[in-house]
Amino acid sequence: MRLTFQDPGLGYSIDSILEFLTGDQSDYWKSPLFYFYPQLDRTRFEALPPKEQAVYLKDALQGVYDSAPIAQKLESYQSHWEDNRSVVEEALSDAFGLDPGALYNDLVVNVTLNSISPRYLQERRFDVFYLNSPKGALGVSLHEMVHFLWFYVWNRHFGDSFAEYETPHLKWVLSEMAVESIMRDERLRARNPYFESGCVYDYFYQMRIDGAPILDTLNKMYHAAPIESFMEQSYAYCLTHKKEIRAQMR
Repeated sequence: MRLTFQDPGLGYSIDSILEFLTGDQSDYWKSPLFYFYPQLDRTRFEALPPKEQAVYLKDALQGVYDSAPIAQKLESYQSHWEDNRSVVEEALSDAFGLDPGALYNDLVVNVTLNSISPRYLQERRFDVFYLNSPKGALGVSLHEMVHFLWFYVWNRHFGDSFAEYETPHLKWVLSEMAVESIMRDERLRARNPYFESGCVYDYFYQMRIDGAPILDTLNKMYHAAPIESFMEQSYAYCLTHKKEIRAQMR
């Protein structure tokens, strides 16, 4: 796989941030921005109309962007990825039964002011927060690379719509949980500084179905079958327990 880390500019960062501050997004997505940028007045921001919110963020974060060592981060993130690339590709190849380098040799990683790291499957890009260390940037990238390969295999197997691969669809929920099983591979685990503290959303670690942690149940399925069979069986399991999963996510 080839990752190209780049600086998309302040305007891109603002647009990326606003994706998580508008509409019916929960506080889970909104609060990190105000934690990392205490100079922002949340009450004032939320009282503004949408167009003025963008202007407010640009004015408030222009100085942050101008002083951020993004050029140095691009270099260090890229170098750390290249140092680990061959081992990561080997692990992902074993997990998905394909050659990840041949499929994804043009992934763009935008280094932004957004503390949340959205992905764009069909556009073959995702975001990484500029305050990450090189190891942290690799950890985030591993999570997203798993998603790209997961949905490549999923789409090839099921032939369904990419529109169903994002929140709030159950296929998205399953993909987020499945990352944990794949990341347990020691080759990936050792390169992900976020694994021990949590490489998937917090509520999945607390989620129990039929008295058992759902991540442990899925992990047993993952190791018992080829990837396509695991996808079929795990999705059937999630469909059966859809109401319980949704309730515990809330």
